[in-house]
Amino acid sequence: MAEKMTCVILGAVPEKEELVREYTKNAYVICADGGLDTALKSNIRPDLIVGDFDSAETQPPQGIETIRLPVHKDDTDMLFAVKEGFRRGCQTFFLLGALGGERFDHSIANLCVLDYIATNGGKGAIIAQNCQVFLLCGGKLILRDQKGSIVSVFPFGAPSCSVSYHGLEYPLTHYALQAGVPLGVSNSIVEDHAEIVLHEGKMLVIVQQTAG
Repeated sequence: MAEKMTCVILGAVPEKEELVREYTKNAYVICADGGLDTALKSNIRPDLIVGDFDSAETQPPQGIETIRLPVHKDDTDMLFAVKEGFRRGCQTFFLLGALGGERFDHSIANLCVLDYIATNGGKGAIIAQNCQVFLLCGGKLILRDQKGSIVSVFPFGAPSCSVSYHGLEYPLTHYALQAGVPLGVSNSIVEDHAEIVLHEGKMLVIVQQTAG
């Protein structure tokens, strides 16, 4: 069982050392394949390394628990890492190095990993430089001290989702966002305490911090 109930999973997309250090502090750290390179460059010693190592520049060092996966498998390295985190008692997951890079399909796959986390009762977010991505199956997302940031909300895996906004420039009350109509894009946080409430469906929320 992981003593640290927050799990940080490092993916293959490079991230700034400051961001990696901020989120890995006091967390249970799993490197998913090429995320090992990010950890080593940031002088982070992971608790666990998983992957087939097809995208890693270096092989796992001695003395760190490693699970080698076959190249031909159903789960992505990131999804396997999340499942392993659940097995070890973690319930909150931050995925770094999971967005952007040269493979857009990998970014979409990691949104599906967020869906897996939420569907299985956990809390998760993809963290990148100046960007946070959340996926909710119910409840609310509270955004504190992010006034001025851009927020976009979309249905995920369903034709629509019913939402209410508080503290955003364009408020909504029990409004059904449709998958084929991107009405939820590019809203703004105008209060120090903002909330996005999900009444029905699943919603993907992207928070983009602005400069200044």
